Amino acid sequence: MTDSELDAIRAKRLVELQQQQQQQQAGSNKNIQSSPEEKQQQQEDMRNTMLSSLLTQEARARLNMIALTKPEKGRMIEDILIQNARRGAFGGRKVPEEQLIGLLEQVSKATEKKTKVNFDRRRAAVDSDSD
Repeated sequence: MTDSELDAIRAKRLVELQQQQQQQQAGSNKNIQSSPEEKQQQQEDMRNTMLSSLLTQEARARLNMIALTKPEKGRMIEDILIQNARRGAFGGRKVPEEQLIGLLEQVSKATEKKTKVNFDRRRAAVDSDSD
């Protein structure tokens, strides 16, 4: 190869690199200007990907059913699972359905609402209609 051929190859490669850099900058500007809905959708996609890698198929199906019936409880369980995975509580293995059921029971006990009914008998004794 002669010097002129090498210079031509270098110039061509330089143009390619500059085009790639411009495309990357345009892509990063696009990400900066993306709408909040797009960002939220990306976060949801990341969340679903993480949960899919954490749970077995049976456990994921059970969690999806819970999220359909009780969205707040499903979201809370998902948050707990993701936090535990970040701490390394699962040791890199998938969470089986039995372990998910145990977690659900613990959450149900912790969030259990006790209803208490009080009868106010004084109001029942005072009746304005009898006057």
